[in-house]
Amino acid sequence: MGKLIDLEINEEQLKKNKQIARARGLVLPTLAQMKDPGEIPAPIKEKMKKTGLWDIDPVNLFRISWKNESVKAGGLYQELPNYIEIPSEITGVKARIFAMAGKYFPTGAHKVGASFACLVPRLVTGQFDPKYHQAVWPSTGNYCRGGAYNSTLLGCSSIAILPENMSKERFDWLSKVAGEVIATPGCESNVKEIYDKTWELRRTRDNVVIFNQFGELGNHLWHYEVTGNAMNDIIKAESREKDKLAGVCLTSGSAGTLGSGDFLKDQYPHAKIAAGEALQCPTLLKNGFGDHRIEGIGDKHVPWIHNVKNTDMVIAVDDNDSLGLFRLFNEPAGQEYFGGIGVSEEIMEKLSWVGISGAANIISCIKFAKYYELTENDMLITVLTDSAEMYQSRLAEMEEERRNKYSITNAAIDHHRHVLGIRTDNMQELTYQDRKRIHNLKYYTWIEQQMYDLDELNEQWYDYDHYWGRLHQMGPELDKLIKQFNE
Repeated sequence: MGKLIDLEINEEQLKKNKQIARARGLVLPTLAQMKDPGEIPAPIKEKMKKTGLWDIDPVNLFRISWKNESVKAGGLYQELPNYIEIPSEITGVKARIFAMAGKYFPTGAHKVGASFACLVPRLVTGQFDPKYHQAVWPSTGNYCRGGAYNSTLLGCSSIAILPENMSKERFDWLSKVAGEVIATPGCESNVKEIYDKTWELRRTRDNVVIFNQFGELGNHLWHYEVTGNAMNDIIKAESREKDKLAGVCLTSGSAGTLGSGDFLKDQYPHAKIAAGEALQCPTLLKNGFGDHRIEGIGDKHVPWIHNVKNTDMVIAVDDNDSLGLFRLFNEPAGQEYFGGIGVSEEIMEKLSWVGISGAANIISCIKFAKYYELTENDMLITVLTDSAEMYQSRLAEMEEERRNKYSITNAAIDHHRHVLGIRTDNMQELTYQDRKRIHNLKYYTWIEQQMYDLDELNEQWYDYDHYWGRLHQMGPELDKLIKQFNE
């Protein structure tokens, strides 16, 4: 495995890739444009006015931004990302909790950005041949959707791999966009089965390129540059005279989004990074295993791209709390209940922006706020990876399980049980040795199973500033190659 992001040029293939892009009229966005859409050329914006948010159109590469307008078609950009400040009437804590919404990315999830940052470096260096190679996207859900979508826009053949127990909406959509869809055994926590399938593909096909979100440092870099800056825009806009950023709480998943925490810690050194995971599969907390229902989180291993040495806390979130909060936000009776306790219409209209993993992120923030006894001057920030749009079938399943219509009484019970009643159990502040224990778990997945480089694993820990610091400086280098490709 090459160290960091390999930007070595294959001149012969790069020339072919440029010819393919020219024939398709393809222009690639830079990370700088994703952070500041004001840098996007006017002709591209004019075309976007006539294009739907999820349309299979290369211009939608320029909608890989947190600052898209919250419309389904023809939208451009706004000054700040779409976000919600979850009020204390809901959370039961004094801290100001902000959640940045991924609903208005193409595909309805921010993973379309992470997958772009994994594929495009190969394309603009000539390491990937779109006429020969198949882009393989192993994932627990949204990442393979983003990868299949970007592959189609870039004219590449794609293979999406995800567990068979993921939501019906994901499979229905992938069947129309991905070149091939492979369902592996199990649920969100069955990540090794996904990896095993990629090795099978390597052995049986000579044209596959694996874009493993858990191991691709482009994923981390995109969130450091794009998500981190978007979060900072919200913090600066919302911060009052005495306010301070206490931390960022994010379920680990591929750990890519935790890269945004690295960025915020660079800006606010006293802020903490908390990594959430499912209580039913407490890998970081207890070296544990198990099955869970928080879709989009991969478990039973530590992602290669997780900067463990910079993580301050692990928070385990109960499945039942995540699903309870998700249902509370997305049922009419839940909305009616919230109206009765003083939640504004403006907030309630945005609660459908919260998917199951988003609910887990909010719960992580609540546990963090209770643990540190935060005040009304403390700010926390997180993300809503996707929205309720991806989980309507889950709502129907929960309705069937209860065998009765969700009522205001059910909503009140769920609010008190799954939100207000949340305790500070199954949390751990990480000491130096705790962090090293978690980092060492990478060995078994990445060195023994996935054949990554042992020296690089040690460099992540012992040459920390050079390794992660160097990675965090690679954005301008990638942007330079993208600009040369476009020209």
